[in-house]
Amino acid sequence: MPTGVHLRDVRKQLFDAAERVLLRAGPDALTSRAVTTEADVAKGVLHRHFTDFDDFLAELVRDRITRLADQAALLHAAAGTRTVAENLVDALTELFDPVTVALTSLIFFRDDLRTRLRHRGNGVPLLVEAREMLAAYLSAECEQGRIAPDAEVDSLSLSLIGAAHLLFAGRRRGTLLDTGELAKTVHTVIADVVQRRLL
Repeated sequence: MPTGVHLRDVRKQLFDAAERVLLRAGPDALTSRAVTTEADVAKGVLHRHFTDFDDFLAELVRDRITRLADQAALLHAAAGTRTVAENLVDALTELFDPVTVALTSLIFFRDDLRTRLRHRGNGVPLLVEAREMLAAYLSAECEQGRIAPDAEVDSLSLSLIGAAHLLFAGRRRGTLLDTGELAKTVHTVIADVVQRRLL
């Protein structure tokens, strides 16, 4: 088996294991031992493919950011369909799944991890890319005429990301967020820039 293929398989196995640990026990339980035990591999496997555990975590977050690019493309393509609020609620619900919320907590509290991930500008990695995704979508809606042309899409995106993160991070592990509360928040944030009939 070519080395590259083998490496990708091991990485995926370890990333999947890390996500299961996060879902089951939260970010505090995520250790190199927990990951290798969950993946059912020897303890040294992780360190053969990653410099250290923070390097592993950084790659786990980067993998999540790569997946976010696919969601961004789908959201951008949704401009002009359904309502702006519906598109935003669905995007935020998908974005802030339990794994992303847990990873965001890790980024907040692990300085070394945050330093490794900070590749441009200010802000929290992963949330920066999420904000860019929403800003691109809102800009596309401006072009469709469904949002005011002078709307501050960057500020709107920041407000949406911040508010949604607080809602999703505040839920107990294993419980679902009331999407009605999220929808109300989205409507409030975009009320001044979207025509009432298009909300």
